[in-house]
Amino acid sequence: MNQPLPQLPKPEFVLIPVKVPPEVPTQVAVDLGKTGIPGGLIGYEYRPLSEPVYFAELGERGLVGIAVSGLFGSITIAVDVASGHVVETPTREPAAIRHVNRDLDSFNRCVKAVIARFPFYAEGDEETDEVADELRGLLSGIDETSLARNGFWETFCDDVQMGDYPDWDV
Repeated sequence: MNQPLPQLPKPEFVLIPVKVPPEVPTQVAVDLGKTGIPGGLIGYEYRPLSEPVYFAELGERGLVGIAVSGLFGSITIAVDVASGHVVETPTREPAAIRHVNRDLDSFNRCVKAVIARFPFYAEGDEETDEVADELRGLLSGIDETSLARNGFWETFCDDVQMGDYPDWDV
């Protein structure tokens, strides 16, 4: 006899305060301290760092790492000091930096919208294309730059479209 899969609690959107190390540039430190960062997203797509890390050698004026992403935490999510954009980099190489959102506030609002839309579909649901399109609309309505090619949100929506986020598996 098949047992139903356990129902996990729905992810919640929370902003957590950020204590920044002294080497983090002042404006980014103020933004992170005032705004905060999401405490999580869904699954392993985003996990905040216990403390931001300043990578002075990346980007024009450096990046401030705020979270990791990916199954093994191999992707760093960061704030670009020069532009204020939220970016990701899988290798911490300047050429590998990819756009996520235009600023921290947009990133936070995108995370909040995605969590509010969860659960996306039930086990065996075949409407994953519609859900992914709905998420793309939500995200681009918040930040028209969020669906950058091969970027964080585009990849997330592609994963939703493939059925990677049923509510029983997150």
